[in-house]
Amino acid sequence: MADEFGFAILGLVILLLAGDILVKGAVNLALRFGIPALIVSLTVVAFGTSAPELLISVQSVIEGVPGLALGNVVGSNTANILMVLGIPALIAGLDRASDTRRDYLMMMGASLVFVILCFMGPLQLWHALVLLAIFAIIMAFTVRTALAHRKADDDDDDLDEADPDMEGWKIGLFLVLGIAGLPIGASVLIDSATEIAATYGVSDEIIGLTLVAVGTSLPELATTVMAAFRRQTDVALGNVIGSNLFNLVLIMGIAGLFGTIPVDRDFLVLDLWVMLAASAVLAPFVFLRLPMGRLTGLAFSALYAGYIVVLLV
Repeated sequence: MADEFGFAILGLVILLLAGDILVKGAVNLALRFGIPALIVSLTVVAFGTSAPELLISVQSVIEGVPGLALGNVVGSNTANILMVLGIPALIAGLDRASDTRRDYLMMMGASLVFVILCFMGPLQLWHALVLLAIFAIIMAFTVRTALAHRKADDDDDDLDEADPDMEGWKIGLFLVLGIAGLPIGASVLIDSATEIAATYGVSDEIIGLTLVAVGTSLPELATTVMAAFRRQTDVALGNVIGSNLFNLVLIMGIAGLFGTIPVDRDFLVLDLWVMLAASAVLAPFVFLRLPMGRLTGLAFSALYAGYIVVLLV
């Protein structure tokens, strides 16, 4: 069994590394073609950082374990708020963020629609098309708003993934390794997660809500911890809200194109409501722009630990 956990970690590492180098390659390729940095950050980077979760969800549906896909998305959204914001707040505190009300309302709206669709499940093609339509509307609105408010010098802003001196062969290598590594990592992680679930007598949904969800939230956690130390609260909160929005409408939308996704009764009774409640807890920090101090971080972290215990007991 130690081998299966080792393979699960290996698959996760491959996924995260492949996603990272794919973003680097795609960003530099896009900039080579003269695409503005603002558009690259809103599209290429956003899509690329969601690639590991997307591959896990799609491949889970294809390989006949769709519960892993649903558990990954719902569990990641809960982890992103309670763990990814809770731990940095506990360590260093998060200052007041700037105005994120619009993005937060879009996330809450998408969450409510997703929960309603789950109650109308199992999730099928028409559910997926509804989610993808919402994603298209949100992306069009976001890009249009960003362009309207763009400053004259915005296109000179640097992207962390951009390297003006990167040679063409290196860009190509990054793209090839990223595209090849993502499905390999997803396959290794899904196979080992399925074995772990069978050995311990738990469902694929539980593995998705715990092991896979926490694993795929680790990049967001690392980003948010660094943002907390640098007092960049906007980065922390915006990262979580954006990631949750992408998970619900893009990842579940695309995964739903590849097959039917059953919604287990436990999701309808507990997990979807925990995700909604965690999202709603952010409201005072968004609308009143309250800081997240160490007590808030402790409360968030304790709530998440309690939720994991309930799932595993």
